[in-house]
Amino acid sequence: MQKRILLIALALVLTGSVHVNAQDTIKDSTYKKWYVGSSLFMLGNFDKTNNPEYVQLNLGYRITPRDVVSVEFKRSIYSWPIGIPFGSSSFDAKGENYPGHARILAPTLGYQHFWWKGVYTSVYALNAFEKYKDINNKKIGNGYTLYLNFHLGYQFKFFKNRFFFEPAIGCSYWPVRTNVPESFKALDKKWPNYFIQPGLHFGYNFDFKKNK
Repeated sequence: MQKRILLIALALVLTGSVHVNAQDTIKDSTYKKWYVGSSLFMLGNFDKTNNPEYVQLNLGYRITPRDVVSVEFKRSIYSWPIGIPFGSSSFDAKGENYPGHARILAPTLGYQHFWWKGVYTSVYALNAFEKYKDINNKKIGNGYTLYLNFHLGYQFKFFKNRFFFEPAIGCSYWPVRTNVPESFKALDKKWPNYFIQPGLHFGYNFDFKKNK
């Protein structure tokens, strides 16, 4: 499923009218202060074997043409240790999964800076409130994890700069993780507390109408 998502992302970049000068310091007639968006990782919900029930909604505001702040809301479930390397033989493999699953609700704050044309770096702080359940779907505890996500990517714009797509390489690191059940923690110890993954954000630019 992850490979399919990446192929779809590549197809979006290669088709349509793409503006590679994605972010300029000079505002033009297409410049918009606000955007709403999400992530192509939501396509993972079509996976019948390991459905993450993933939901993401982003709202961003451009302080300047180069500096963007955002708030995001994420919800998902996961049944494998998050530190398992992306694409490894243990990723989503049977026998590596938890004896149950965790559900995440994660309000997120983000900052993004454009360095040259569409090249950007960003940092996100995910405050993940987690509910742990066993194999019988019985709640066994609540926890909290602070995820810090760092991205290096490029923004492409489509259709008169109304829509954008941001492929990126990202690293997620969690310095704070509390109240993890012992049965889950035993599996987590096998893996690092960071995860390298692609970023696949997309969105729609807009401005609020001004009263004349």
